[in-house]
Amino acid sequence: MRCFLIAVLAGLASGCGVPSFLITPVSHAGGLREQVVRRGKGLSPDKVVLIEVEGMLLNAQSGGFMQPSENAVSRFVEQMDKAAQDPRVKAVVLRVNSPGGTVAASDILYQRVLQFRHATGKPVIAAPQDVAASGAYYVSCAADAIVAHPASIVGSIGVIYQTFDASGTMGKIGLKSEAIKSGQHKDMGSIFRPLDDSDRKLMQAMVEEYYGRFRTVVTASRPIADEQKLAMATDGRVFTGTEAAKLGLVDATGMLDDAIDLAEQMAGARDARVVLYKRPYGYSGSIYASTEMPAAAEYRGMELKLPAAGPLLPTGFYYLWRPGM
Repeated sequence: MRCFLIAVLAGLASGCGVPSFLITPVSHAGGLREQVVRRGKGLSPDKVVLIEVEGMLLNAQSGGFMQPSENAVSRFVEQMDKAAQDPRVKAVVLRVNSPGGTVAASDILYQRVLQFRHATGKPVIAAPQDVAASGAYYVSCAADAIVAHPASIVGSIGVIYQTFDASGTMGKIGLKSEAIKSGQHKDMGSIFRPLDDSDRKLMQAMVEEYYGRFRTVVTASRPIADEQKLAMATDGRVFTGTEAAKLGLVDATGMLDDAIDLAEQMAGARDARVVLYKRPYGYSGSIYASTEMPAAAEYRGMELKLPAAGPLLPTGFYYLWRPGM
């Protein structure tokens, strides 16, 4: 720091003006490293890996100015690949805490879990914590079993396309938007004009297609034979973990430790070591610890935190539970 100040003063004294600097924070990127969060027994115990399904599920980078940013879908796939390639990993527990996300991102994670199970034969247990709603529940359906915390929020099975109409407000302040387009529906869903009947019909058809896909995923993995219960379970409402177990949306209720114990039983790997995968500079002190990576200790700049998804989401189709949206 002292050398930095001397360099600035020398530049000013020489008449060169204020120097410019390229600030390059230390990157947190790099290969995933294994962090033990619960020790096993024996000299070389088998392993159970905790992989998080947390936050908004988007196939895009997130984060703010001078803040770590990583594509959650990419990280998830990398973690699953690492677990698949390690012969000592006998099972995976998905630690789920998410309201869902885009249709595509949710389906990518779901398909990756299915591929992992089919390719390796290793069991996967989903463990909803605070929230496993909509797209996060969709991903959970790919697991061999779901063990939800009794007080978790589960469900919100459905699709939403969110837009709004600002044309009335613009008219009041004398603004008008005009789109030069190649086809009638090219600006379908634009906030600058209301949806007409033909737009709404097309959008509704897409919503119904995605909803049908969601219902197919649920009925393929959950033993809900009663049509009345199935209709209630898939009408978009949420349930507590206890209610979800009664409906058959989850297999059992319990703590995260219970989900890990079940994974060990299904894999025949008692007293296994429990590990997380994380980037360098991360912190993981227990099975509930966050695996988000702060910037390296060498960097002492200002951190401006920006939410991954603000009050207005990018236009698109979502498997998402967001009250008040």
